[in-house]
Amino acid sequence: MMLSQPELKSSMAGWCVAMRAAAPELNELDGRLGDADLGATLEKCAVLIEQELGSLPDDLEGAFKKLAQACARASGSSFGTLLTVAFMTAAKYSRNKTSLSRQDIVDLLNTVIETLSARGGASLGDKTVLDGLQAIYVALQTSADEGCLLPLARDAVQRALDEFRGKPNRIGRARMFAERTVGMDDPGMVALLRMVEGICVKRDVLG
Repeated sequence: MMLSQPELKSSMAGWCVAMRAAAPELNELDGRLGDADLGATLEKCAVLIEQELGSLPDDLEGAFKKLAQACARASGSSFGTLLTVAFMTAAKYSRNKTSLSRQDIVDLLNTVIETLSARGGASLGDKTVLDGLQAIYVALQTSADEGCLLPLARDAVQRALDEFRGKPNRIGRARMFAERTVGMDDPGMVALLRMVEGICVKRDVLG
């Protein structure tokens, strides 16, 4: 149950396919209360990451850094920035590591959540992608299942979506329409679900 550079490369190939496929859905969701560019942003990230997959550095730190740089070139949007920060956080965490264990992944998730919260200003409970990441963190931290981590992650994000659907968004542009967001899925959380699903379809890389 380890994540090394080859598994990361394979997982990102599936991630890219999923982001291109989900772009129209994410644009539509984002357009209800935002700028309607979430799908376009992630599609640009996917295109640039795909261009780098054949030449990713052999070490995890270098590979994550290359992914961060690709996302930084893709867009100046808030979600693109958060994705860049997440990959850079993973790069720093992976320094001098040849692979990440399950506990490493759990610890990294916690670090990413804290870093993104500090960078973007969102808190847990605000109905953002952070709540989806927190759901994955809790699931991986508490589950005794020794099998593939991806189904656990996918189910955790889906539960978070179900839990927060009836709550208002509390940050970002959507907070201006807080009551209108009740009954809606947060686009960032949906994007996270599509990311995990894409990795699952490509390969159970964390099994």
